[in-house]
Amino acid sequence: MSTKTSVLLFGLTLLLLVGGLYLATKKPSGTVGNLDNYAKCLTEKGMTMYGAYWCQHCKNIKKLFGDSFKYVQYVECTVETKTCTDKGVNGYPTFIFSDGSRLEGEITLSDFANKTSCPLPNATQ
Repeated sequence: MSTKTSVLLFGLTLLLLVGGLYLATKKPSGTVGNLDNYAKCLTEKGMTMYGAYWCQHCKNIKKLFGDSFKYVQYVECTVETKTCTDKGVNGYPTFIFSDGSRLEGEITLSDFANKTSCPLPNATQ
């Protein structure tokens, strides 16, 4: 094997290695970073999300929050059917607040902040 071929193979191997490391550490698309405190604030302000596992809009909201979604108060309406019926949930996702008001559909992080006064992390503003 010639020196040129060896250098080319080494370069390609290095490029693949660096690219693989980048992809392995990259956050999934749509994840805006750590929203733990923001999600906890929404829950403390009395926001509950009502959704269904098959709902694409619900999946998008969950993806928006990333790992921090575990701090969002969530009711799975396919499991807790009576709760959702009693709350008058007719579509997914539905967000109901402690004052009884609600937002429906795919809501932005800014919309939640405006409704609850929970401060958005700087990276998401």
